[in-house]
Amino acid sequence: MEARKAPNPLEPYVVISADCHAELPTEQYREYVDPDYREDFEVYLAEKAAASQVGGFIDEQFAQDWFSEHGEGIAGGWDVGLRDKELDSDGVVGEVIFPDADAVSGVAGAPFGAGLAQSGSLDPGRAMAGARAHNRWLAELCSHSPERRAGVAVVPILADVDAAVAEITRAAESGLRGGIMIPALWASYPPYHDRRYDKVWAACQDLQMPVHTHVGAAPQQEYGEHLGIYVTEVRWWGVRPLWFALWSGVFERFPGLRWGATECGAFWANDLLWLMDTRYLREHSAKKMSHLLEGDLTMPPSAYFDRNCFIGATTTERRELARRYEIGVSNMLWGNDFPHPEGTWPHTREWLRRSFWDIPIDETRQILGLAAAEVYNFDLDALAPWPGASVLPRRTWAKTMR
Repeated sequence: MEARKAPNPLEPYVVISADCHAELPTEQYREYVDPDYREDFEVYLAEKAAASQVGGFIDEQFAQDWFSEHGEGIAGGWDVGLRDKELDSDGVVGEVIFPDADAVSGVAGAPFGAGLAQSGSLDPGRAMAGARAHNRWLAELCSHSPERRAGVAVVPILADVDAAVAEITRAAESGLRGGIMIPALWASYPPYHDRRYDKVWAACQDLQMPVHTHVGAAPQQEYGEHLGIYVTEVRWWGVRPLWFALWSGVFERFPGLRWGATECGAFWANDLLWLMDTRYLREHSAKKMSHLLEGDLTMPPSAYFDRNCFIGATTTERRELARRYEIGVSNMLWGNDFPHPEGTWPHTREWLRRSFWDIPIDETRQILGLAAAEVYNFDLDALAPWPGASVLPRRTWAKTMR
């Protein structure tokens, strides 16, 4: 029997960020907006300009300092040349791209609110028009070094399922291979356990387009000025659609569908899987439940999670890494959140040293890039030559942490 080759600590790490962001300054979407919505777009621009973009939930002094120190890098949210410069400097060779490049002032944002905070409360026609405009532009961005980019299409699936399937198909044909992002809040529309969405799941399975929810949307009208409520539960809203899909048998009916919850943390996963499995297996607290509990499921929830689901574990925390065996090492996809201030950019190398210095080499490689390469079909041979591949090798990390 051939001995297993030990991981080489000096081999560069191929780092793929499973959570980056790109978007145009809103007024620059004009040419990408459907002609029937151009007039609405001008009204939307005027309304957006009249609204205060900084203040309230954002600290004004922080915003001033952030733009003063990182203005050029932030422009990488839409300028592909600056983007590659920043990613290379950060040691990132591949990226999965979500909307909302500007998480501070909101200057860069898809038309009609078709971004991270999209929900069922948006006007359906405008929401789809805004999504299509963003997806058209994103496909152009991803055409530059396409081996490096997996763009995620914004698709409002709630109001018109057939229109959503058409946009998913069009987005895939345009080169957006990162999958789709759906609203985390469905408002007055049927929840995701409803079979009306099976057309969407079938299209995504057939086209190998992962389905995502992303942190951002929450019922902010309920919070008043209590920001602490928002930061406490916003990740919960982002993850919630996952258990609607799981318990209603979506992954049983569509075994090839991939489903990700991005930038919602990973800390919740092992406890949630324990909770769902113990209920499914009728342990003490669930003995009284009827057959409606398991529904169409043929195996425990954790088995579906391992087969179908993944976590975009943006800015992965040490306490989350400590739970990696319960969550699943290959279920955790690291991200630098470029160009958001809550991410690791522009100090990713330092963050990686502090976070992964004692994690086994093969597991580090999985979380930092190999797991994302599998989900999004990145060609590792094509990525290897990129300058960002020279992330500091393991021996340097260990010396740094002593």
